[in-house]
Amino acid sequence: MGVVIAVLSQKGGTGKTTTVRTLADVLRRVSLDVLAVDLDPQGNLSDYFDVDPEASPTIADVLAGRAAAAGAVHGGVIPSNLQLAEAELAIAGKMGRELILRKALKDVRERHDVVLIDCPPNLGLLTVNALVAADHALLTAEAQYFALQGVEQALEVITLARDGLNPDLEWLGVVFTIADLRTKHSREALASLREHVGGKLFTASIRQSIAYAESAERAVSILDHRPDLGADYVALAEEVLDRLGLASSRRRVRSLAEEMAAA
Repeated sequence: MGVVIAVLSQKGGTGKTTTVRTLADVLRRVSLDVLAVDLDPQGNLSDYFDVDPEASPTIADVLAGRAAAAGAVHGGVIPSNLQLAEAELAIAGKMGRELILRKALKDVRERHDVVLIDCPPNLGLLTVNALVAADHALLTAEAQYFALQGVEQALEVITLARDGLNPDLEWLGVVFTIADLRTKHSREALASLREHVGGKLFTASIRQSIAYAESAERAVSILDHRPDLGADYVALAEEVLDRLGLASSRRRVRSLAEEMAAA
């Protein structure tokens, strides 16, 4: 059965969707079968993967019970659109509303090595559903002074989900994104985060660059658009696989990093 990772952040603009897209790209390049689930009504992940805006069914249909998750996969992605906001309102009044996504993903987690869930940029019902469905939670934190506050709020929600509904949920760690470590601001934010979360902070940090917006606009992986920047995510993928205990896949990512460095 595949491992399910919920990628979340307390707010938007932290590189969360780029992290899901690029981790999926890296893991697929080392022969892992990865399913990406867009759980954000904005549908940015779906756009980044260049899924047809008219693709149907979507995750909204899955949550509403109109479609099975396996039937909503389009090119390795279960896409989203603004209908998901309506679906969230609809499930809010249902019994067991926090368990809907977990039940819906049972059929697909058996078919994939890794399922990455791109959560909305808030800590509401959809994010709780993702945490209840997941084995691990991965947080993204922007390189700014309020990063720690956002991480602490996200950790509170993770704890609530684990204590009340998903006792097997593990916190995978925090990745520092949109970082320019040449600036004092970024260095101080990183030091503060490291002081509070210790070993849960990934060693790999994601550098700030307009190239990420360019690659998203073109629906092209940063690994192809700017391999030098993509190397940050290759390093992150290696750490993620290490924490998941997937040694053979980690070695393949290391080989990929060496190939990219030599190119």
